[in-house]
Amino acid sequence: MALELRQQLKLTQQLIMTPQLQMAIKLLQLSRLELMETIRTELEENPALEEVPESTAAENLVEQTESSSEEAPAEKEVTIEEKLQQDIDWSDYLDEYNTPGRVHFEAEDRDTPRFESFIARKESLNDHLLWQFIMTKPNKEEERIASLIIGNLNKDGYLDVSAEEIAETSGSSLENIEEILSLMQTFDPIGVCARDLSECLLIQANHLGLQDTIVTEIITNHLPNLEKKNYKLICKTLKKSMDEVVSAVNVITSLEPKPGREFSDETPQYINPDIYVYKLENDFVILLNDDGMPKLRVNSYYKNSITRGKKISGDAEDYIQDKMRSAAWLIKSIHQRQKTIYRVMESILRFQREFFDQGISHLKPMVLRDVAQDIGMHESTISRVTTNKYAFTPQGIFELKYFFNSSIRRSHGGTIASASVQDKIRQIILGENPKKPYSDDKIAQILKNDEIHIARRTVAKYREMLKVLPSNKRKQI
Repeated sequence: MALELRQQLKLTQQLIMTPQLQMAIKLLQLSRLELMETIRTELEENPALEEVPESTAAENLVEQTESSSEEAPAEKEVTIEEKLQQDIDWSDYLDEYNTPGRVHFEAEDRDTPRFESFIARKESLNDHLLWQFIMTKPNKEEERIASLIIGNLNKDGYLDVSAEEIAETSGSSLENIEEILSLMQTFDPIGVCARDLSECLLIQANHLGLQDTIVTEIITNHLPNLEKKNYKLICKTLKKSMDEVVSAVNVITSLEPKPGREFSDETPQYINPDIYVYKLENDFVILLNDDGMPKLRVNSYYKNSITRGKKISGDAEDYIQDKMRSAAWLIKSIHQRQKTIYRVMESILRFQREFFDQGISHLKPMVLRDVAQDIGMHESTISRVTTNKYAFTPQGIFELKYFFNSSIRRSHGGTIASASVQDKIRQIILGENPKKPYSDDKIAQILKNDEIHIARRTVAKYREMLKVLPSNKRKQI
């Protein structure tokens, strides 16, 4: 069999994810805070990208909007092309700021207090307990044991290890460990350093002077029955009246089950809407949230270095061209991202206008395909746009994903959104008698009277999504 070399011409098509396309897709699915962080990072790493001063931001915004509208028609998505340099009109980003400002150096004053001295920091639970223990003037061994105890506390203030393990680690006797642990259990906040919920509540009850009472008896032996609100069994076992048990339960429920909660270092995450929907007279107005968003442009110094034919080495010229191309594409991608979010919100407003007028009960079933077909985009693009994006509406702040709901059929035709059914369940539970709360089966029957047929297990699933307890745990005496 002879071997030979041949040349063959073959034409194929394949989809290639260019870096520019990857950037455009990434920017679509970023939240507003993540987008601002990405812009700040790009400003630090890309010398060809700069932030427009506030005095000229409005003028540049108009120019960029006009140029983007010419390059990308409103009814089509921006397509990614390989030869971006030919599509970029550098004159749109030209601004004469070539000369740097005056540089001023200031000598450091050694006598000036450091900036860190003025930064406020919330006291941690460990620091709070260690300060209280040091006030007792301990010796080195006791301080080492206390440090081990404090170091093994979780965020709720509970001790995660046994006294035996601490004794083995520290090399001290078990009696010393128990003695120091008992001392630390009297520290503020009361109930800290407990090993379980029962011990935590007992420490607080003893601090209130309720030793050897019905309160401590319930905490010690009847916490499972208290959780199930089986007050009759508690009365029968303790041979107490219902009034006495209810009074004791009220005291127990006023105690703090997580004493370390007030020292939590978790900072709340505030939602900053990406888009605002306001109602003016009989119509709605959509506004993008550009507050704090940097206005970007290509650095005119590097642009002039290329266009005026200055002598630049090959590697330097390639580097400048690459950075200018990256900066221009970032600006274009941000504009397209904002435009796409606006169009998606417009489509949602058309489909869910009754929701914006009257509230959650009028939310209609809707899927990504509905919006995709309405604005002529792919479902994956709509999914990325609605991820981690929030809208301020007359009914409150909602994630854009919230408006997409599965449908539930009514008995006499028509459909209703699953979010509307959840809201109905919440309203039913709010209006129930606390002494006789509705079971999941009863809620399903009430919904059936409203022509909404769902199973009991579906009611239970929606109730859990609403973070509502079962009927036996909602019952109040």
